[in-house]
Amino acid sequence: MIDLPTDLPADLAPLSWLIGVWEGTGVIDYDTDGHHFKGEFAHRVSFSHDGGDYLNYSANAWLLGEDADEESRAPLVAEIGFWRLVRPTFEGDAGPALLPAPGTSPARTADDVEKLRNTGGGFEIEAAIVHSDGVSELYLGQIAGPRIDLATDAVVRPAHAREYAAASRMYGLVDGHLLWAWDVAALGHELAAHASARLARVD
Repeated sequence: MIDLPTDLPADLAPLSWLIGVWEGTGVIDYDTDGHHFKGEFAHRVSFSHDGGDYLNYSANAWLLGEDADEESRAPLVAEIGFWRLVRPTFEGDAGPALLPAPGTSPARTADDVEKLRNTGGGFEIEAAIVHSDGVSELYLGQIAGPRIDLATDAVVRPAHAREYAAASRMYGLVDGHLLWAWDVAALGHELAAHASARLARVD
């Protein structure tokens, strides 16, 4: 049983089941030229809100050694970002940068959000995610009940980063657990399965 918060902005209602800290393990399984990456990792994911119309996202992963204890963990990439529904910009929205809102808008309601529902019954969403190695991803996709499907619209990487061209992610709530899968196109290869995990809510 997951208790959903009741103090959220209306735009976060479809995403509310994500809120919390999730921990568990997963597997990496990815082929490159001359090397096969395979192993188990520990994963911690956090979705939180601070009153805005977006969710704060952070994630950390550690490759597990043979003993699967904390001392044998090797840090993998960490991520931070923001997830939100796709919606028009209104006079009451601040930005870009530090620019204040040019006007005011009435508080958004559940009826306003319902108007954003797409023909498939879900909601269009976007997620901006930055990796600790400097790679930035902009994902577009949809949330339909307890399932989220995302695909990169853009990937930006610094000159020193390894080649990484595109990705897709799937998240689902199954029996109270957060299941996810991450496919990547990296190191000269086309989009293929890369990692998946099963996480339990811990807070």
